[in-house]
Amino acid sequence: MLTLPLIALSPLVLAGAALPLALRPGRRPGRLPALAEGAALASLALAVLGVGQLVLSGPHTLWLAGSAIVRLDAVSATLALLVSFLGWVVLRYSRRYLDGETREGWFGCLTLLAIAAVLVLVQAASLPVMVAAFAITGGLLRQLLLFYPDRPAAQRAAAKFTRSWVAGDLALALATVLVWHGLGTTRIADLAQVPALDGAGHLAVALLVLAAALKTAAFPLHGWLTEVMEAPTPVSALLHAGIINAGGVLLITLSGLVQHSAGAMAALVVLGGFTALFGALVMLTQSAVKTALAWSTIAQMGFMLLQCGLGLWALALLHIVAHSLYKAHAFLSSGGAVREVNAVRKPGAVAIPGVGAVARSFALALALYVVVAAGFTVLVGAKSPQALALGTMLIFGVSYLIAQGLADAAPGALTRRTVGASLAAALAYFSFQVLAQIVWGPMLPPAPTAGALEWALIVLAVLSFGLVAFAQALFPLWAHHPSTAGLRVHLANGLYLNALLDRMIGGFRMSPNS
Repeated sequence: MLTLPLIALSPLVLAGAALPLALRPGRRPGRLPALAEGAALASLALAVLGVGQLVLSGPHTLWLAGSAIVRLDAVSATLALLVSFLGWVVLRYSRRYLDGETREGWFGCLTLLAIAAVLVLVQAASLPVMVAAFAITGGLLRQLLLFYPDRPAAQRAAAKFTRSWVAGDLALALATVLVWHGLGTTRIADLAQVPALDGAGHLAVALLVLAAALKTAAFPLHGWLTEVMEAPTPVSALLHAGIINAGGVLLITLSGLVQHSAGAMAALVVLGGFTALFGALVMLTQSAVKTALAWSTIAQMGFMLLQCGLGLWALALLHIVAHSLYKAHAFLSSGGAVREVNAVRKPGAVAIPGVGAVARSFALALALYVVVAAGFTVLVGAKSPQALALGTMLIFGVSYLIAQGLADAAPGALTRRTVGASLAAALAYFSFQVLAQIVWGPMLPPAPTAGALEWALIVLAVLSFGLVAFAQALFPLWAHHPSTAGLRVHLANGLYLNALLDRMIGGFRMSPNS
């Protein structure tokens, strides 16, 4: 039986392919981009073999000098497969997108090394390895954000990213020290079995939550993510290969430890929920495709933190996988979206939904969701309040899209579309929930029993998401009203938090010579 996780070889393969590109960093580096793509494809093949190894022989851990280095389990294998696949897609796309760029070879080198670092991160078997992988990933991404180093906006984005990421690294390193001092181990498999936390343990978990929030561009340090368009488009896609969602990876990997702190879980619900709602509202006011996608990512990362705070770890992992695939594709195809919009010379009038139609759509969708939830409860078993609440938030989003999309439709068409979409969404949600529990549930802790604090947060989250979804459905009605025109401008600028951060770091004074 093999004891070496095959996917552990991927970082070595990628780093080896990066060396020739580092030696030829300029334009037209011959066949080396093809070599980089081949290395990424080999990494993907190793990830697939790693999944097979896991199925055939179970979890593995690679030890070196008595220290756990990388692990192979259901969570790490899933993330390694995701990162390898997206890395290969990005490198294949980049061969044509960056062909002839002045630093084409350097981009390929940095991308290979970044993928290798993230693969170590998602497979880390101990906190020190994870800390090192986080630091290396941040340094490489900073260089990618500065691919056009003379652009002041790129300098601002890199400066803000570096401050946020390094602060997260420091929080994670300090948490590692506290965990080692209090629990006597930093091995991730051991931390999943911790029965309770002392004072130092609670402080360590608080630092882990802080690190996760900083690395997911959560409110209010989200500004750098909205400026990723200053880097090549493949960088925006690469972000979703375990970088912007690395905070979620950290929380899921250490879920057995994090869930012991009710305060940390509550903080994740509040911060994640607010970030999700804030990002979703600002996204509606954006006119640039990539900026809107960046704000959408902020909202999605907030929603992922909310899922972690509710203790729905398997669903949070599923969210990372689904969102990464969708958003990477959205960024890589953003140029086509711009061409399609520009091809429409005479856009038609935007239909404005009525309050009554929106209310009927929401009420019908919720009623159908209750029916589907009851059916799954009978067939599969009772669902936790957290899972039911999350499904309710999803249905609010579906209702918003239906009500706005069919604003000028007849009541019968609106009802039919609401019934079809709501049933499909509810069935898909509970089906994927069952699937996620089968695949990852045995590795992750179940959602905590809801007490008074948990119930209060659940009610607050559901009401907040319902109110915002209702407002979004009526967005065309109120967006241009004189009383809200000013608010729309403020939201379009993200309530100026990014500008305040620019002023704090001297970003407005950055120039090509700074």
